[in-house]
Amino acid sequence: MPEIVVLPADGGQVSAVVQLAGRENIPVVPRGSGTGLAGGAVPAEGGILLSLARLNRILAIDLKNRIAIVEPGVINLELTQAVAGDGYFYAPDPSSQAACSVGGNVANNSGGPHTLAYGVTTNHVLGVEVVLSSGEIVWLGGVVPDSPGYDLCGIFVGSEGTLGIVTKAVVRLMRARETVGTLLAVFTDLEPAIRTVVDITAAGIIPAALEMMDHQTIEAVESGAPVGYPRDAAAVLLVEVEGVREYSERSLSLLRGICSANGAREVRIAQSEAERQLLWKGRKGAFGAMGAVAPNYYVQDGVVPRSRLPEIMRFVGEVSERFGIKIANVFHAGDGNLHPNILFDLRKPGELERVIEASAEILRACVELGGSITGEHGIGLEKKAYIGLLFTTEDLEAMQRVRRAFDPYSRFNPAKLFPTPSGCGEIRGQQARLPAGLWI
Repeated sequence: MPEIVVLPADGGQVSAVVQLAGRENIPVVPRGSGTGLAGGAVPAEGGILLSLARLNRILAIDLKNRIAIVEPGVINLELTQAVAGDGYFYAPDPSSQAACSVGGNVANNSGGPHTLAYGVTTNHVLGVEVVLSSGEIVWLGGVVPDSPGYDLCGIFVGSEGTLGIVTKAVVRLMRARETVGTLLAVFTDLEPAIRTVVDITAAGIIPAALEMMDHQTIEAVESGAPVGYPRDAAAVLLVEVEGVREYSERSLSLLRGICSANGAREVRIAQSEAERQLLWKGRKGAFGAMGAVAPNYYVQDGVVPRSRLPEIMRFVGEVSERFGIKIANVFHAGDGNLHPNILFDLRKPGELERVIEASAEILRACVELGGSITGEHGIGLEKKAYIGLLFTTEDLEAMQRVRRAFDPYSRFNPAKLFPTPSGCGEIRGQQARLPAGLWI
C-alpha cells in the first residue's frame, strides 16, 4: 500500500512530486485507470502512488498528419470517439478500452482484438513527453514516424513506469475502412475451431481480428449479459475483415468456406452495425462475465506461435483436469495470445496455490513451444518470477543497465519487471507470489 496518493494536474506538478521523491528517497508508482492485470500499478514498496487521472486532455488533433497529442489519463475509447465523426480511429483496442487510459496502454504496450491487423501500442506512438528521475521534463521521439538516432520513445513504450513518467504522447490516428465484415463461426468441438485459425492464416487471409471463445466462456457471457452465442457450442470464432467492399465480401466468402470445411455447424455474418456491436459486446465483456460462473478467477496472458495453438490448448485442457480446476479460454487466436481464465473459489483452502501452480505450468509450456509469458498484460508483479524463462542473466543485467541509465536509484515503480534473485537458476525456480488484487 502507498503512504500517500497524489493527483497532479499537469506535467509541472508531476515533476515537482518526482523532485520531492528524489530528495526524500521515496518510491513513486505511476497509475492510470487501474485496469491492468499484472499488478504493474500496485505499489510493492509503499511510497507515493501518483495517479495520472487528472491529466486527461486531448491536447491536439491533426487530421492532416493523422496524429493526436494526448495526456496519459485520456481514456482509450474516448480518443476514438473524438475523431470518429471525421472517419478516423485509434487502433489499439484492449477489452478494457472503455475504461483503460492511453498512458496505461503505453506503459504496458497494450494490444487488443485488432492487434492482428494494426499491431500493438508501440506501433502507434511517435513521441512521448516524460518526467525523468531528476524531475527534468524531456521529449523523446516526435511527430513524424522516422526520427533519427536511438529509439528512446520505443524504450519507454512497455517499460511499465520503471524509466520515467509519461505526461504527453503523440499517437497515430488510422483512417476508418470503407467496409467492415464480421463473422461468427460456431463449432461443436474445440479442436476443429483451433485448426480453423491455423488454416485461415495459412491461406494468406489476414483478418483485422480473429478471436476464440470456448464453451466455458460462452456460458459465462450468456449467463451474465446474453448476446446470442449458442450455449451448447464447444467454441466460437469471431472474425472481422476490413477494406474496400469487394475485398471484404471476397474475404468473408473465403472465411465461410474455411470454417465450413473444418466442420463449423453455423457461420453467421453480421447484417448490420447493431448486430456487429452485439457480437463484439460478448467478446469485450467476457472477462467481466466470469463472475457469473465462479466466485474468483485469475487471467493469464501467454503467447505461442499460431501453428502451436492445437498443442497449447490440449495442454491447457490437461492442466485443467490434473489440477481439478475449470479454465475458460477467450483469446486473440490470430496472433496466438492466450487468455486462460482460471476459475476458483478463494474460500477453499489451498485452491489459490493450485491456481498459481497451474498458471505457472501454462506459462512454461508457452515458452517451451516458442512463445512468451506475456502478450499484452505486461510483467508487473505477477510474472517477474518467470522472466528468467525468456532471458538469460546477461540479458537481464543489460536491461537493468538501461533502467539505471534513466533511473539510477530505482525509485520509479520498484520491484517490477525484474526478479529479486540475481542468478538465472534462482529465477527459474522462483515461485510467483500474487498480492491481493491480481485475481478477481
